Amino acid sequence: MARTIVGVLRGGASSEYDLSLKTGATMLNALPESDYDVRDIFIDKQGYWHSRGVPTDASRALAQIDVVLNGLHGGAGEDGTLQRILERSGIPYAGSDAPGSALSLNKIQAGMILKNAGILMPHAVGFTASSEMDSTDMGRFVFSRFGPPYIVKPGNEGASHGIRLVATIVELPDAIADIIEAFGSALVEEYVVGEEASVGVIEDFRGEELYGLPPAHIVYPEDATFLHFEHHLHGEVSHMVPSDFSDIEKRALIDAARAAHRALGLSDFSRTDFIVTHRGPYLLEVNALPGLHEHAAMPAMLESVGSSVKEFLTHAIRLARR
Repeated sequence: MARTIVGVLRGGASSEYDLSLKTGATMLNALPESDYDVRDIFIDKQGYWHSRGVPTDASRALAQIDVVLNGLHGGAGEDGTLQRILERSGIPYAGSDAPGSALSLNKIQAGMILKNAGILMPHAVGFTASSEMDSTDMGRFVFSRFGPPYIVKPGNEGASHGIRLVATIVELPDAIADIIEAFGSALVEEYVVGEEASVGVIEDFRGEELYGLPPAHIVYPEDATFLHFEHHLHGEVSHMVPSDFSDIEKRALIDAARAAHRALGLSDFSRTDFIVTHRGPYLLEVNALPGLHEHAAMPAMLESVGSSVKEFLTHAIRLARR
């Protein structure tokens, strides 16, 4: 029986390049050679494609590929660009389609949809570079909605990249202006105090239409700041599974992760991050493309139920080809 040819995409021009390399390496090493011919498709920081170490173009890199596993975190790998390329090429791929991917990466639009779906979220206001207000007026507008402290972050980045904690209204305009200048959009959220959690969901897994993995309790180093992208990159974040959340909290987390996956029209799998408080779990963001490297939350959740990245990827390939 012929082996399935799997193209693993990794690298890319986004701020999550290094994390993407790690997720891609996990994918390359997880699938058994007896069943899969796994091919490394690398995209460098300038956007040039390479197949098996040789520079090429996208169409040649994807030729003869039966199915794609996307490890391109952020940027074109998650904003719908890659998904549209694959759809035009007729190549099946694991994960959400172009509209779902783009929506989940756009925190401003996704937040509005999730709130309208009745999911508990921090108060938030989004701004883009095309906003008519200057940063001073933006700060005043936010203050009229909710008070400090604030979380200010890019409207379209993941892995806590670019996030800032702003203690006072005086600091807010400059923080908004800096984020918009660097990333093109800014999301200002109320600062919610609680414990951070992450929940993965997988479609048609273990006999369930949308299987909820046990929530992971995310623990940062004692000296961590809100600029903790580097903690993710260097594996300094711990994922406690089983977590010490109560059964009621765990059920609420899984229910909210399922609701978010459905509300955004995602496919195959996703991971959702929360802050757990005495009022319930506040949803922070939804990730259509969860990290799979050794320090990511998803592998820890899979292992807690006796599964593995290998089983997950095999299932994801099956979903992509159905």
